[in-house]
Amino acid sequence: MNKLLQKCPVCEQEFHVTSLECAHCGTELRGHFELGRFARLDSGDLHFIEIFVKNRGNAYRVAEEFEIPYSGVRARLTQVIQALGYDEDNEPAEESTLPPERRKEILEQVSTGRITSEQAVKLLQGE
Repeated sequence: MNKLLQKCPVCEQEFHVTSLECAHCGTELRGHFELGRFARLDSGDLHFIEIFVKNRGNAYRVAEEFEIPYSGVRARLTQVIQALGYDEDNEPAEESTLPPERRKEILEQVSTGRITSEQAVKLLQGE
């Protein structure tokens, strides 16, 4: 089956769906149907989202799989968010601004059992 085109090859405007047909029984619906936000994404963006979901949103694992730096994953995610039609104001807050030495100290405390992972999360989030 061919992939659904998202944009007109002549004027590059978005297509809208006017007909749906059941492949099993042939029932056909006519009307105007939205394609949804994910139809705005190209195949590369959809592949990125697939890998991101497969890795449960763990950007470090995504970075390893794509063999790109963590910052590249964050930048690509920002591009996908914008392609979905969200503006920059809807992005999550930046990560904690703790100095690297303090972050390392907190992680060492978890590894030695001096604090729990829940306590570490609160500390890393600046609470």
